[in-house]
Amino acid sequence: MRDLLTNTLGLGLDVTARSAPMMSAFFEQGVYGQEDGWMLPAPGPDEWMRRLGTLPLMYQPGERWLYNVGDDVLGVLVARATGQSFEAFPRERIFDPLGMKDTGFHVPADKIDRLPPLYAPDWQTGDFLVEDEAEGGHHSKPPAFQSGGGGLDSTVDDYHAYFRMLLNHGVHGNQRILSRPAVELMTSNRLTPEQTAALQAWARGVVHLSHGQGQHGGWGFGMAVRTYRGDCAPIRQFGWDGGAGTTTYADPDNQLVEVDPAEDLDQAPAF
Repeated sequence: MRDLLTNTLGLGLDVTARSAPMMSAFFEQGVYGQEDGWMLPAPGPDEWMRRLGTLPLMYQPGERWLYNVGDDVLGVLVARATGQSFEAFPRERIFDPLGMKDTGFHVPADKIDRLPPLYAPDWQTGDFLVEDEAEGGHHSKPPAFQSGGGGLDSTVDDYHAYFRMLLNHGVHGNQRILSRPAVELMTSNRLTPEQTAALQAWARGVVHLSHGQGQHGGWGFGMAVRTYRGDCAPIRQFGWDGGAGTTTYADPDNQLVEVDPAEDLDQAPAF
């Protein structure tokens, strides 16, 4: 469980090397990637786990930090352990108690007008092109795989409520949402020096895709944790940068939350 929560299970994605042998294997097995290049898993959770199980480990568990796969395995595990869909569990335990009424794995038809299209740059011309339309796009219908590593659609207000709860040690109003020890594990560095070195090496490798992403020094259970001063960013800051542009961080010392609503709640559009 610890290896899953810290993304050190021995399997992960390298978005900077799509032609690398393991990335090719992920695509060939249909574990990640679709014909149009999206990284979200296409099969349902049981079939996804079966396909993942056919692949070799890239490293021994606990040896190296690797991106994303551990979060998706956790989503499948939560669904199996609770006997619910992965979306149903956080909705019951987190979204509804926090009033996150606009958060889910797809945007209903009566809200689709609030969802912007996803734009991506053409790396040759620099032009911004529509990568995914709102109506008829990936987020306009329920996915076959409710991904623990990405795919939730949300709003600035919803995500702000979630991070305010974390700053308040797991409490929202008079209601406890998460235990204080769980929040402490999420928002403090859980990596060894060797694992941290691997994370920082990965972060430097994706700087051309997302400046600053992962360059914080540490990782908690599910998010980055800053362990050194970076420009104006304080030590103990926690959060993450979504693959389509969103940046969300919380500063426990100054009790501040920053939400930059570009396109996603961890790789999913905001609306």
